[in-house]
Amino acid sequence: MSEIFLTDEARKRLDKLKTDKGLEKRYKAVKKAIRFLSSNPTYTSLKAHEFTSLKEPNGEKVFEAYAEQSTPAAYRIFWYYGPGKNQISIITIIPHP
Repeated sequence: MSEIFLTDEARKRLDKLKTDKGLEKRYKAVKKAIRFLSSNPTYTSLKAHEFTSLKEPNGEKVFEAYAEQSTPAAYRIFWYYGPGKNQISIITIIPHP
């Protein structure tokens, strides 16, 4: 199981989902995806894959995971492995454009 870290950006976006009653269903989907990410980043429903157009400052590979599918503006989680062993840092949580 990996420890999850949220950047300030990711925490702000997660808090917005949590406090907006109209986004309650999406908040639950994102929280579930984060639990899956923590226990198994390759979990099938996450459809996690490298996001090649973005790298972190230290050159870490950035990955995208699905929190929702087949939904307009479905939420995505962008993350990378680290900073330490068995740690995952979530960069942001955004709706798919």
